[in-house]
Amino acid sequence: QAQLGESGGGLVQAGGSLRLSCAASGRTFSRYSMGWFRQAPGKEREFVASISWSAHNTDYADSVKGRFTISRDNAKNTISLQMNNLKPEDTAVYYCAASTRYPARELGSYDYWGQGTQVTVSS
Repeated sequence: QAQLGESGGGLVQAGGSLRLSCAASGRTFSRYSMGWFRQAPGKEREFVASISWSAHNTDYADSVKGRFTISRDNAKNTISLQMNNLKPEDTAVYYCAASTRYPARELGSYDYWGQGTQVTVSS
């Protein structure tokens, strides 16, 4: 059974950095585009970033552009999200997801989802 598992979340002060990782198991995701989404309390899940299967193309939400970097290692079946200059408004549960489409910003475009990892940014 295909699974995605996030790690790397935690508590950080504003201006700090965190690196999230997502490990895939049960199947290879090398031909899937991968994305990161987040959901803050009381808000809808929103797109953060995505990367094509070849890693040649990336897409970012305006709110994180210039601060977050998505990357992938197909040999290790992992993707990462480097988050710099974090702000309190980045506080959310972060999810990784896999899609057969690219670009893909809509939740419905993704076929597999992880359980999420909490990121909390204090002011």
